[in-house]
Amino acid sequence: MRFAIPILIILPINFALIAALIYLLYLLIKALRKYLKSEPVRKDKAEMSKSPGEVIKKHRIECRMTQEFVAEALGGSRQAVSKRES
Repeated sequence: MRFAIPILIILPINFALIAALIYLLYLLIKALRKYLKSEPVRKDKAEMSKSPGEVIKKHRIECRMTQEFVAEALGGSRQAVSKRES
């Protein structure tokens, strides 16, 4: 004689597994959306964590200025500008 599991026991287990998988998928999508929306905040934090020298160098390069130009404008030497950027 073969042992048969009643169908009334198997169906609720299958529904529970499917429901758990759907809920996990929902949580994954929710977490990914939150991560994608936080990109500007992550960029701001990365910018804030930079040292003042890194910020000065980035701005100088974006403005296409040389260290010599900045030094002349501030009345210092190129070596002083280089020292502050590092």
